[in-house]
Amino acid sequence: MRIVITGATGFIGTHLTSALREAGHEIVTLGRNHSQSDAAQAFEGAGAVVHLAGEPVAQRWSPEVKQRIRDSRVLGTEKLIQGLSITRSRPPAFICGSAVGYYGDRGDEILTESSAPGTGFLPDVCREWEEKADLAASLGMRVATVRTGIVLGPDGGALKQMLTPFKAGVGGRLGSGRQWMPWIHIDDIAGIFRHAIEAPVTGPLNGCSPNPVTNADFTAALGRALHRPTVMPVPKFALSLLFGEMAEVLLGGQRVLPKATQESGYKFQYPNLPEALTQLNLT
Repeated sequence: MRIVITGATGFIGTHLTSALREAGHEIVTLGRNHSQSDAAQAFEGAGAVVHLAGEPVAQRWSPEVKQRIRDSRVLGTEKLIQGLSITRSRPPAFICGSAVGYYGDRGDEILTESSAPGTGFLPDVCREWEEKADLAASLGMRVATVRTGIVLGPDGGALKQMLTPFKAGVGGRLGSGRQWMPWIHIDDIAGIFRHAIEAPVTGPLNGCSPNPVTNADFTAALGRALHRPTVMPVPKFALSLLFGEMAEVLLGGQRVLPKATQESGYKFQYPNLPEALTQLNLT
């Protein structure tokens, strides 16, 4: 199958592109600054479009950064849909990224794909993002959105940022450590996107392990995997100094389960955190 991917050079995009090519698919990458005519030409004859492009969330938020985060997802998706609308031979499937940030900070509440969105900046962005993606259905396309959790891989994402302090023995829980972390192995998030491309699934799919853990439990497991102590908790005020408003995302949590993902037939390769960290060979 010929598959068009935006954000193909990012952390998830790189792994997904490699996995799809190994499976025999042809990959066409589409840059963020593409024109509608470029997009329409790329879409001709494709079997699916995968939209991953977006401004990184894990940075200190300023009004300008928040605008870039929103625009890159909401307006970026709208631009893709406009390109698809003028395509003569339209791909049958549109697979769009999203995030578990859709649910907001919900404490111990168990969340599935049918749960309502939360409130706040990230939930609002994710909701608008998915609404724009759903417009592809009016073009006769099958639409699936993958709400990605905290992706674990040594070469990118949150774990790459954690490794330096943890390997130095100064890693620790964030705040109270009681917040839930909907984590997922990089191979599984790539696998879920591939599943969404190849299987006749529609609607949201939670891209996280069926076994979420608290931040305190994650910290302890990572320390064991690295053979390092984890006795240096990061207090709330320090996170606020470093990340500003974005610190609330780190201190909040979502107890998310991939109910629809599993019911659609996806089988997790690494459902449990200790085995996932062992496979990543972080030492």
